[in-house]
Amino acid sequence: MKRQDTLLRLRRFRVDDLKRRMATLDGMKADVDKKLADLEESVARERQRAGDTDIGRLAFPSFLKSIEIRREKLRETLKDIERERAACQADLTAAFQDLKSLEFAQEQQEKRLAEIEARRSQSRLDEMALVRHLRKHALRGA
Repeated sequence: MKRQDTLLRLRRFRVDDLKRRMATLDGMKADVDKKLADLEESVARERQRAGDTDIGRLAFPSFLKSIEIRREKLRETLKDIERERAACQADLTAAFQDLKSLEFAQEQQEKRLAEIEARRSQSRLDEMALVRHLRKHALRGA
């Protein structure tokens, strides 16, 4: 029984750990999405400023090129996070199924043990009733 309890705790820990990992990946994805949005806002602001001066119009293309490189790196990071998240989701699904099957097995074992104990108890009660009945008839016959 202790071995099964240990396995259950281990499976629960694994599921909880994978859930935490998923939450971390979701946070990372949200952060990268926010950075991409900030980058777009930055481009819009710089485009506005570049139109105001001659130097700005000359520097804006190189700024745009560097922003495009950063944007591409962020998109690559986002793809990596999505791949890792998909793998983590698959691991979480498998771990959750393992946990549920182990919990189901434990419930079945507890049910069988309860039934065995109920049968033993009923057997004792039946035996006491039989002894009582035999004594009662033995006293009548005497």
